[in-house]
Amino acid sequence: MTVDTESMDDVQEQDWTTLLAEYDYQRPERGQLREGIVMRVEDNQILVDIGAKHEGVIPNQDLRRLPPEMVSAIKYGDTLQVYVMEPETKEGELVLSLNMVQVERDWQDAQSMLENGQIIEAAVVGYNKGGLLVQVGRVRGFVPASQVVNLHSRTGAEGQQSAMTKMVGQSIPLKVIEVDRERNRLVLSERAAMQRWRQSQKERLLETLVPGAIVTGRVNQLTPFGAFIDLGGADGLAHISELSWQRVNHPREVLQPGQEVQVYVLEIDRERERIGLSLRRLQPDPWATIDQRYDLGQIITGEVTNIAPFGVFVRVEEGVEGLIHASELTEGGQSTETLQPGMTVQVKVISLDRQRQRLGLSLRRVEGVEAIVAEVSEAVEAPAETSDAAETESDVEAVGV
Repeated sequence: MTVDTESMDDVQEQDWTTLLAEYDYQRPERGQLREGIVMRVEDNQILVDIGAKHEGVIPNQDLRRLPPEMVSAIKYGDTLQVYVMEPETKEGELVLSLNMVQVERDWQDAQSMLENGQIIEAAVVGYNKGGLLVQVGRVRGFVPASQVVNLHSRTGAEGQQSAMTKMVGQSIPLKVIEVDRERNRLVLSERAAMQRWRQSQKERLLETLVPGAIVTGRVNQLTPFGAFIDLGGADGLAHISELSWQRVNHPREVLQPGQEVQVYVLEIDRERERIGLSLRRLQPDPWATIDQRYDLGQIITGEVTNIAPFGVFVRVEEGVEGLIHASELTEGGQSTETLQPGMTVQVKVISLDRQRQRLGLSLRRVEGVEAIVAEVSEAVEAPAETSDAAETESDVEAVGV
């Protein structure tokens, strides 16, 4: 019987190729993530078949880093993803890790966060002279002092260290700004996170706020032209004219930084990303009922607030100012030098326009002044004793006649 050796060789080669294809053996390498089947669960280790020459072992020290409930749930036949720690030790063991699988996933998540700009919260677990140490899953991250919101205004090492000490144990919003797996480097920024968060909050507010809404905010900054009020991620501007019904020279006269206030939403400019606010719209408008409190010809008392070339402004109540035109100051129509801001004067109401919010006042028509003028005229026509004339002149000067 003749044996075809070439045919036998072909068959053996095909069987060997098929066997290799079925087994698909790849030598384990450090850092690989491999899937395996649990072959045995022991008190101090777990044996897993990952398709290597022999089973790999997950040692007890690795299992202790995992939640106990997770370890106790592992049983024979389970499929696990494991991390290759040592392809082959001196003793010939293949050492695997479940803990490092979680670490690798956290690094992958960090890379994803970097790419999509996701904002996360992480606990501050410590600090060094350069910044804060935070825990992101099973990866230790670093937040440089320059990227910590509460540290940018701190000066000196002692001030920064004191502030960082107080932050340990707190959770802060963070944005990943650098991932370097090879160097085991994960860098995050609270400042960038706050900027991103404020922008998203601003977009949300611009979409949801409507004119006429009443919201609560906190005074963020005072400027000569108004107050910026934080509405929870976005600042709105209350112009100085919208702070009070009365004249306001500077916003600090009615507001303080950090003060919580209720505001009325005046307008929303979504294209320019601006929010107009008002405080005075939530206060009673004194002009709405002014004609119920004042009548033409009424003598009232007010405080001089401003002196202009054309007349004098007098505040008669909170939010209501009237004007004494220059022609109504004295008989000659000239401004008196005796009037100064802060002085209290008696004036007569000579015009009232509720719609236009105009109140016309007169100083020269006050009855007391007219009476004194009359007395002076009589004294000139019929001279009295010297002492009485001196007293009359003194009285006239006192009221600026």
